Amino acid sequence: MPEARSSSRRAWLIGAAALCAGIRPAQAAGLVQRFGRPVDTPPQRLFAAGPPAGVLLACLAPDRLLGWPTPLPDAAKALLHSSVRGKPVLGRLAGRGSTVSLEALLALKPDLIVDAGSVDATYVSTAQRVAEQTGVPYLLVDGRLADSPAQLRELGALLGVGARGQALAAFADEALAEAAQVKGNGASRPSVYLARSADGLETASAGAINAEIIEAAGGRNVAATGRAGVARVSMEQVLGWSPDWVLTQDRNFHRVAQSDAVWRTLPAVREGRLLLAPDLPFGWLDGPPSVNRLLGVKWLAAQLRRGSAPGRAALAETIADAQRFHALFYGVSPSREAVQGWLDGRG
Repeated sequence: MPEARSSSRRAWLIGAAALCAGIRPAQAAGLVQRFGRPVDTPPQRLFAAGPPAGVLLACLAPDRLLGWPTPLPDAAKALLHSSVRGKPVLGRLAGRGSTVSLEALLALKPDLIVDAGSVDATYVSTAQRVAEQTGVPYLLVDGRLADSPAQLRELGALLGVGARGQALAAFADEALAEAAQVKGNGASRPSVYLARSADGLETASAGAINAEIIEAAGGRNVAATGRAGVARVSMEQVLGWSPDWVLTQDRNFHRVAQSDAVWRTLPAVREGRLLLAPDLPFGWLDGPPSVNRLLGVKWLAAQLRRGSAPGRAALAETIADAQRFHALFYGVSPSREAVQGWLDGRG
């Protein structure tokens, strides 16, 4: 397909030129920071430095992803396109400890390394060091949920898949616009507690990337832990916060909390405002904090807007949204029964 390759290269050059115009010495273009030598052709061999980048690349350019940073369960693989389902686990460069050596990285002969998510000094330092030591170009993508449309458009253009980036960004625009309506309807924001882990006593504070979805969907994160990011809290703290909603992605916690005497002292749990978000192939809330959260923000915003358990029509809409998102982003559309099972905690 010489014509297709030529067209792809022309699209990449146009997109890259537009993004690179006026780049400052720090090599930042919008939400993308660039390290190392420039890439003069559309990169074909992409290494994901961490799980958020793995999801992002699997959605944008699945055939070019070299492998996964961390293992995926079989249930997750079954919901991904065949072009990425069997990719090997290569290890991660970023985050809590690298599990791949630079020698192993070079043996893979990547054209480009991509990381996404937090862009603090630690991640910038890692990107700079790896680019200098390996000679492989490195992109660091700001992974804030609110910027998902721009992430998809900018990275899609840089990778030479601008049309796909635009298509995925259109869904992101839709999801965030619907959530903005919830925030802008004049009503007070419902308070939400994010229950992580099997006992529900791990949470993420307001502003943490792991809990961005609460604010994005129009809620108010009650967790005042006194520290940024993820932290352990006590049951007494949760009872004191008395959230309107309890939100979790842990099926075990969701099952246990419904009958636990202590958790049922919370009106949210006792009155059926304990929400379980699906986690396959990636979490609707987190796990990892990447574009997989776009479906979650759509679902959560609709739930907070309704203020009660969804009726038949609303449930059908959620299922249709999930099928459309999965087909567009992951290349596989789950059955209605499968999505219903996830929402019920049977997945």
